[in-house]
Amino acid sequence: MAMMRLRREDPRVVGSFRLHRRLGAGGMGVVYLGSDRRGQRVALKVIRPDLAEDQEFRSRFAREVSAARRIRGGCTARLVAADLEAERPWFATQYVPGPSLHDKVAEEGPLTAAQIAAVGAALSEGLVAVHEAGVVHRDLKPSNILLSPKGPRIIDFGIAWATGASTLTHVGTAVGSPGFLAPEQVRGAAVTPATDVFSLGATLAYAAMGDSPFGHGSSEVMLYRVVHEEPHLVGVPDALAPLVRACLAKDPEERPSTLQLSMRLKEIAAREAQGLGDGRPPAQRARVERQAGREPERVSGYAGQDTERRTGGRTGERPAERPAGSTPAPRAQGPHSGARQRPAGSRSPGSTAGRSGGRTGPRTGPRTGPRNTGTGRRPSRPDPKLLRQRLIVFVVVTLLVALGIALAQKL
Repeated sequence: MAMMRLRREDPRVVGSFRLHRRLGAGGMGVVYLGSDRRGQRVALKVIRPDLAEDQEFRSRFAREVSAARRIRGGCTARLVAADLEAERPWFATQYVPGPSLHDKVAEEGPLTAAQIAAVGAALSEGLVAVHEAGVVHRDLKPSNILLSPKGPRIIDFGIAWATGASTLTHVGTAVGSPGFLAPEQVRGAAVTPATDVFSLGATLAYAAMGDSPFGHGSSEVMLYRVVHEEPHLVGVPDALAPLVRACLAKDPEERPSTLQLSMRLKEIAAREAQGLGDGRPPAQRARVERQAGREPERVSGYAGQDTERRTGGRTGERPAERPAGSTPAPRAQGPHSGARQRPAGSRSPGSTAGRSGGRTGPRTGPRTGPRNTGTGRRPSRPDPKLLRQRLIVFVVVTLLVALGIALAQKL
């Protein structure tokens, strides 16, 4: 975290803490690096002098302190001390070393899929504790997430509010950051834990792309996009894109819960850490997986619709999309899968022969034959009835191919 020297107008002592550096300034006040007599370092926030007499801002400041006191868990900065009755109210939390997620991405570029999943899992678990305390953060964004050596920490509960409360407005605008606000905040509807899930989804998208999923522009333009337009997630790793899209659903009821989100992100983080995932762009990843002879992974769970769009078909069409050789022959899917393949085959005779060849013994060519040990020559289950069924499928497919060729020649 960047530090600046104290200015002439800055206090040198607040309460029992000596101030050393400026850590930053926000809409409500200035944050300093301080220490107590034992040398414990704290981040001490003091309300701005021009706002100290404003009752609305004093109330908002008091809510931040109240929220910090109620939250239990390791994903937030622990409250150390506070004085809400001082001429300039202040509070001190445990100092968290490390850059913000915003600064990390701005300086070093987007994170990998494994890093994003690990950070997201910790943050969603932290939000579970926040919401269990009856608090909604309402301003979760990359600059309010610090990447400490012990894991990410959520800071700045300045506009936190009780679950179910409506959004605060000031001079007719929603309080918060336009690119990370949830649609219900823009509309002035009640905030819920799902509000923070939307902001977390936008934050994870930023970590992957280095930009907001709703682009750039004035506050009015950004707020319009959040409510009416779909997010742009080009650059989000394939393993994370469906989950991020689910978090960014316009309807709060369609978003995953923080607990569901935490569990799913932990699974993705573990898979990526073991090298079983791939953080490359979706198109490149799918191409490499097809060359390796396996079907690109489909993410199940919250974003089934997104999975259909990314794979190019509905659930019933999946078998027709598998590349040849991707399904092991011992699964003995010959007669049944062949019956489902016929409509696709009638449209493209050549592709039907290639797809059917991976499943039927007589059609295996030199390319698939050595791999397909479950063909008619070496059946995994020597069942005469099964062999007859395969032969019938082979004859039917052959006739369809011949008919297709004949029709093509006439045309």
